[in-house]
Amino acid sequence: MIVKLARTPGIYLVGFMGSGKSTVGRLLADRLGWNFVDLDEQIEAEQNMKIAEIFDRYGEPYFRELEREALRRRVRAIQRGEPTVVALGGGAFAQPENYALVEDNGISIWLDIPLELARRRVEQDTNRPLARDPEKFRELYEARRASYARADYRIEVTGEDPEAVVEAILKLPVF
Repeated sequence: MIVKLARTPGIYLVGFMGSGKSTVGRLLADRLGWNFVDLDEQIEAEQNMKIAEIFDRYGEPYFRELEREALRRRVRAIQRGEPTVVALGGGAFAQPENYALVEDNGISIWLDIPLELARRRVEQDTNRPLARDPEKFRELYEARRASYARADYRIEVTGEDPEAVVEAILKLPVF
């Protein structure tokens, strides 16, 4: 295991909505015997409302602050030695403060999904406020790629088999 991961045992899955961060994260955590946290699910539980409702009621800046604080709390637990796989929301890694927290406290893995596959995966999901407009969805996808590219590692998501993605992660030179 690389020193960075041994010091702060956190694996942060980043990528666009629909890339499989939650599904892959759960499977990966199970294989490693680590904790798993989906940051969006944690926020929804704490706020007792869906992300879409938070966006609609309070706006994206308010949500981003909730997200930042939830990530800070999770990183503190990882710093205390709780090995955790964290699935970040699609926009979390694009926020400079969040990026710095992740960069200093474990490793980040970008689940890189083609636009059309991401679109197919989320088109019926009404709980994704930033996926409602197809053109804005494409623009957001393109805009976030540069942020995701700063991750420590990149795994291509080309199909519907999350186990294949987990296997690719486990082959990275970090374990």
